[in-house]
Amino acid sequence: MESEALFNEEVEPPGRITGLVVGIDYNHRIDDIFPSRNTHPNPPVVLIKPLRRVSRFKDSTRAQAFRKHFYPEITTAEWQDWKWQFRNRITDVRTLSQMIWLSQEERLAMNGQEGHLPVAITPYYVSLLDEMDVSQPLRRMVVPVTDECCRTAEEEEDPLGEENDSPVAGIVHRYPDRVLFLVTDSCATYCRYCTRSRIVGRHQKSLSNIDHWESAIAYIKQNPQIRDVLLSGGDPLTLSDSKLEWLLSRLKEIPHLEILRIGTKVPVVMPQRITTQLIYTLKRFHPLWISIHVNHPDEITPEMSQACTRLANAGIPLGSQTVLLHKINDNMDTMKRLVHGLLKIRVKPYYLYQCDPIPGSSHFRTSVNTGLDLIGGLRGHTTGYAVPTYVIDAPGGGGKIPLLPEYVIGHEGNHLILRNYQGRIFHYPDSRCTP
Repeated sequence: MESEALFNEEVEPPGRITGLVVGIDYNHRIDDIFPSRNTHPNPPVVLIKPLRRVSRFKDSTRAQAFRKHFYPEITTAEWQDWKWQFRNRITDVRTLSQMIWLSQEERLAMNGQEGHLPVAITPYYVSLLDEMDVSQPLRRMVVPVTDECCRTAEEEEDPLGEENDSPVAGIVHRYPDRVLFLVTDSCATYCRYCTRSRIVGRHQKSLSNIDHWESAIAYIKQNPQIRDVLLSGGDPLTLSDSKLEWLLSRLKEIPHLEILRIGTKVPVVMPQRITTQLIYTLKRFHPLWISIHVNHPDEITPEMSQACTRLANAGIPLGSQTVLLHKINDNMDTMKRLVHGLLKIRVKPYYLYQCDPIPGSSHFRTSVNTGLDLIGGLRGHTTGYAVPTYVIDAPGGGGKIPLLPEYVIGHEGNHLILRNYQGRIFHYPDSRCTP
């Protein structure tokens, strides 16, 4: 069966490795990775290059039909090349309207993008969009509508106050033992509810500037209480293998860092990026964790499943970060299908976020009670592994605050009064025994 073949896929299939070159590449220097850098000395970059046959993705029948219809001149190899996917992102009304029917609200929104988050959708992800249904969840997440122009009083450009907690460019240091390292402003596909819509897609290249990276790395080195670095942006997996390897190598040299994390949506919108070479690069930097941004069960395609299988087979723990979105995933059937589908591809549902109040996001936001009802409908009714932590990332920089349905009712004498998932009441002795 296809599912069995998928789960049996090995990152290092027996007999396929023909050799492994480990050493210093004196031709592959920092100037090759960052051509604008003029500083010296310029040390060589240490690379590990597996010599092996490339393992191709298996395209779904939907993707094959889409490619043959809209890209008849493109070969399977080109379609499966993540660089081709990235270069050929759909960014304008004319191209997108040839692939899906656009409503007046969508057309007006795309034509009036100046000053707003730009549009960019990989051909692969466009192949998942419904041609006619403007209410399709996947379509609503990536195609703008005129509702984005409606700004409410409580919405802010930087709702989480990240810039107030940024001691150097690219670093957000909010929690004592960990930092957020923004390494790029680029994404493969731009989500319409993006928390960092103020900076992503602006193509200023400031976040991926080598001098800014050096400054951020120096800050991490100078603060020994930092044990955990989360690479984000933008999307770190839009960086080249050589840049990723350089950055991870530099961070791995810092003695007080215990773990590295990457936040990404690439396996969902451009799964072709999860190549054999990328897997070899990432495997060198364990313990490495990856959080994947997944919002809807229809995003769990054969291609996305293959990408996650490769990462999981490489020993990389995977978690999902889901944003609660109105009429996209705010009902129990959709949420249950999402969390169950994630577990089947070895992705642990990690966070369910209340949508951040960025400008033009009111049409995406639900009530908090909606999120609490979803958690209540999962807890006890399915495996605990499938239940994410529901959080609000507090406006103004308060950090993530977990929210739970009311399971603790109060105290009665020395007993704690509890309500279980069925609504039944239980008493727990909450008095400390003294000798």
